[in-house]
Amino acid sequence: MAHRKGDDGWTLVPSTQEEIETLRQRCRRIVMRRAAISASVSALPIPGLDIATDLSLLTRSIEDINREFGLTPGQIDRLRPQLRLVAYETVIGMSGVLAGKLVTRELVVQLLRRSGVKMLSKYAVRIVPLAGQVVSSAIGFAAFRTIGNQHIDACVQIAGELVVVQEASASRQK
Repeated sequence: MAHRKGDDGWTLVPSTQEEIETLRQRCRRIVMRRAAISASVSALPIPGLDIATDLSLLTRSIEDINREFGLTPGQIDRLRPQLRLVAYETVIGMSGVLAGKLVTRELVVQLLRRSGVKMLSKYAVRIVPLAGQVVSSAIGFAAFRTIGNQHIDACVQIAGELVVVQEASASRQK
């Protein structure tokens, strides 16, 4: 599937379940690659580098996932009024979802705090020299992947709602 773009170059929201599934798989690959980078940086014994890297990679990942699904604030604002309403209602109904929002470092920090147990244990195991760094990397990888995949699943749910509305609208026009 070619990634659908409008005449003005903006990514369109997916219009079929097949497109949604293709995007899900593409975004999961993005998350896996970035989680691996995050884990690699966590293995380095440089204080604070892993936190800065996690924030940066996670922020970019969420923005990229939103863009892939056509769910950045700018993209949602360009939807037909009916679809825009459905998108925002779905986002509001799913607490903590970062789709359709301007993704800031502060929002990502809040997201990381929610997965605090994993992050706390990631830093606690660093007390044990070499083994601690390996365990820290593994925990960081798992936490990053979990947060990224949860965001993908939220975007899939929102996109699915939009497909249902689009299909219903198309069948009424026939």
